[in-house]
Amino acid sequence: MTVEESRRPGEPRPGGALSARQVHIVRCAYRVFAEKGVQRVPVHEIAAAAGVSKSIILYYFKTKDELVMATMSWVLDEIGDRVRQEVSRTSTPEESVRTMIETIFLGPEQSRRFYLTYLDLIDHAARVTGFEQLSAAFRSTVNEVYAEVIRGGLADGSFRVADVDEAATAVRAIIEGLHFQWLQEDDWESRHEWYKRACTSAVLAYLLNAGEAPPRAAVAGPPPETRRARSARTSRWHT
Repeated sequence: MTVEESRRPGEPRPGGALSARQVHIVRCAYRVFAEKGVQRVPVHEIAAAAGVSKSIILYYFKTKDELVMATMSWVLDEIGDRVRQEVSRTSTPEESVRTMIETIFLGPEQSRRFYLTYLDLIDHAARVTGFEQLSAAFRSTVNEVYAEVIRGGLADGSFRVADVDEAATAVRAIIEGLHFQWLQEDDWESRHEWYKRACTSAVLAYLLNAGEAPPRAAVAGPPPETRRARSARTSRWHT
């Protein structure tokens, strides 16, 4: 009997890696979670999306919560690996930051899918015992990716932060904050590029001028007025 054949239901493969079938399931689960919300999707819908039976889902993942945790862990690993791969091709710290943010922002649909699911995770972690560990793991994983880029800038004197861990937390706050604001836009698809530029400017301004007021040239300027905001402003003037 092989190690794989002796694996108990729900138990991950040796070394924590997912099997090909498990990866297929979590990919499908991620897509459905993003479309409908983590708490609104029953296991049988995930099974239908993956083209497997509900019993197969519960063979690999004992509960829905276990599937959610496996799905988000997989997504985090994928994002971290992709950022590291792209950043490894850069030659300067500033280029690394730009590449990192370009990779994180991806396209409108991909960014929206991830951050809607991430917000569900935050909400779930505040209410369900055990999920706070995944939320903490997310922060740790993301912060370490940012810290690696920051250390490179400190090594050659480009960045002016005093504490790498503190700076990584601040960079995460900038990136997540702008993403959450972007999600609330009525025309989020067309505004994605502006928010990506604004994020790049804000992160570089912080890392290059920590402790000082950012130079005016680093500020991306106010976001273009949306159709809804313009309509509301016009109607107020005409009432």
